[in-house]
Amino acid sequence: MTATPARIVPFPAAQALAAAAVTRLDLADFRSYAALRLDVPPGPVALVGPNGAGKTNLLEALSFLAPGKGLRRARMAQIERNGAARAWAVSAELSLQGDTIRIGTIRIGTGRGEGDKRIVRVDGKPMRGQAGLAQHLSVVWLVPEMDRLLAEGAGARRRFLDRLVFGFDPDHASQVAAYDHALRERARLLAEGAGERDWLAALEDSLARHGVAVAIARAHIVARLDRAARTRAGPFPTPSLALTGEIEGLCATMPALALEDFARARLASERARDAETGTAHFGPHRGDLAVRWSEKDAPAAALSTGEQKALLVALVLAHARELAAERGRPPILLLDEIAAHLDPVRRIHLFDELFALGAQFWATGADPESFAPLAGRAHMLRVEAGGIQPA
Repeated sequence: MTATPARIVPFPAAQALAAAAVTRLDLADFRSYAALRLDVPPGPVALVGPNGAGKTNLLEALSFLAPGKGLRRARMAQIERNGAARAWAVSAELSLQGDTIRIGTIRIGTGRGEGDKRIVRVDGKPMRGQAGLAQHLSVVWLVPEMDRLLAEGAGARRRFLDRLVFGFDPDHASQVAAYDHALRERARLLAEGAGERDWLAALEDSLARHGVAVAIARAHIVARLDRAARTRAGPFPTPSLALTGEIEGLCATMPALALEDFARARLASERARDAETGTAHFGPHRGDLAVRWSEKDAPAAALSTGEQKALLVALVLAHARELAAERGRPPILLLDEIAAHLDPVRRIHLFDELFALGAQFWATGADPESFAPLAGRAHMLRVEAGGIQPA
């Protein structure tokens, strides 16, 4: 894709407002974009264009407004535009219930190794780590690679669940980051066989404290979303949710402090076993989100891809409703090729619910007809190799 010059895209005359919205996006050497300035109203945005034009790249840039590695989980160096002489950068202006804040994130590092990281600034001030992003904004995405999310590896489901938790409990991002760091450090020390007992005990204390907090937060949100999903009728199926795993089961029967003590003792007793396998056998990193289709009483893994997509959308809608009720604003949703595997009735219902909630969503698609229900209600943009124009 050729360089996209800086531009201001005009606002449409009719536009629904959103309580939380991106109103300006600036990119530098990000994927296919050498430079881009995109101004949009605080409402839904539809990106239409051929495959490979750069639509998903825009959603990926927006996903870096949340903690983590973005919707593609790519290495930082992979995101840089080919031939770029500088590191990539993403900057966005947000409208949050009348307040305006600016978030900027840039890759740091001089090489193309996996160790490169990114730094974040909010209103020009550096932020320690990325976890604090969850204090400002909740971002949830649905991309084609997630169509089999409910039937494949548990790791992707845990990451998806954590993004849902971030909206209700911004501190959860810090808890997850601290737990993952301690988990990696303990595994490294055990593999080297050089860990002193006091050092290992300190890491296991961190794993116990943060791990119990992570498991409890996940369990709370899963129970809440399970109730919320069952109280809404519509064309989408009703998901039945449960959190599975050893520590997750103990959360329901033990006080948090007692469970922390149990976790410390368990980790200490299993050092030899964990050293052999390279991973801890106890903790929330082994939990899973189990989803069933209530009306059919069938596990998600037994369903078609289209049925799994419908279940996933129903779960995201329940999350958006609960978040809007608690925090006064729903998440920003990034919907890549959302029309795939959704019939027209469900597609219209999805858009109508998000409009009713006042949610900003960014939806992509190659077929303009799939966005016919958004005519006059969303900001329509045409994305092509030459740039971005009003559709």
